Amino acid sequence: MELKKIKNDISRMYSKAMVTGGAGFIGSHVIEALLDTGIDVVSIDSYIAGKEGNIAQFEKNPHFKSVRCDVTDYETLKKHFDGVDVVFHQAASKKNVCIRDPRLDLKVNGEGAFNMLELARDKGVKKFVHASTGSVYGEAQITPQDETHPLCPVSYYGVSKLAGERYVKTFDHLYGLNTTVLRYFHVYGPRQESGEFGGVIAIFARAILEGRNPTIFGDGSQERSFTYVKDCANANLFVAVTDGTKGEVYNCASGINVTVNELAAALLKLLGRPDLKPEYKEWLIGDIKKFDISNAKLRGLGFEFQTDFEEGLQNTLEYYKTLF
Repeated sequence: MELKKIKNDISRMYSKAMVTGGAGFIGSHVIEALLDTGIDVVSIDSYIAGKEGNIAQFEKNPHFKSVRCDVTDYETLKKHFDGVDVVFHQAASKKNVCIRDPRLDLKVNGEGAFNMLELARDKGVKKFVHASTGSVYGEAQITPQDETHPLCPVSYYGVSKLAGERYVKTFDHLYGLNTTVLRYFHVYGPRQESGEFGGVIAIFARAILEGRNPTIFGDGSQERSFTYVKDCANANLFVAVTDGTKGEVYNCASGINVTVNELAAALLKLLGRPDLKPEYKEWLIGDIKKFDISNAKLRGLGFEFQTDFEEGLQNTLEYYKTLF
């Protein structure tokens, strides 16, 4: 389906969207895509991880409103649901947080999802799109990993995100709430956090631009399916307007397989730093060694990932060159 049609359908079907984690990396790109349709958008963010700079460009748009609120704060959250007819639940505790504070991880990813679903049910929301993660699969037992793969998470993060998914499924089953789950895989692009809680591409890019060797945890043979953020945002809008997505789960992944060693080599080459080289440290707890992802189910509906890996890297590096 063409992007123009997707955006036309959004404006025809909905009048007001809520994006949780709106000041975050992916959430801000979902907001950008939604505002381009002309509908009203309210951003919900606690700003624990989100950044005001990610949404500063939208502040003068009369269709945009930002709210400082945590998804675990049910009473405050309830005040901002009036008129909302589609929800894009992007807020999450990031994977690295789960090692440091697994209780917070559970509270945000489990209770936060439950709060959003309960309010969506009570306020008559037409569509609820829930952001999940490939970490719910755990290590690959069957390849390629499609949506029928066993759910065996090997990290607190994977467990808490699976809990959120189960709540989504339950609200669909018990109340007929129109829900769709997108499982993300290694999303990258402009605005991604480049500190310790960021994505590997952003972290590597920052290190290289600052003249430091990128750090690889493990031996670098682990495979990832890097997905450009604008493709991810467009997938959110796509499932919100496409028939047959109610109650379904989709892998939101480019299908491009790249090892971490290959990624480091590509970034060092693109940034012209042959003098630098990766430094290796111990594996991270719960790190998955291999992702071999099938996106056939989502593509079967007519969605296509538009950005190849080289183009996505170039776009991303141009952004980080302005920062470091």
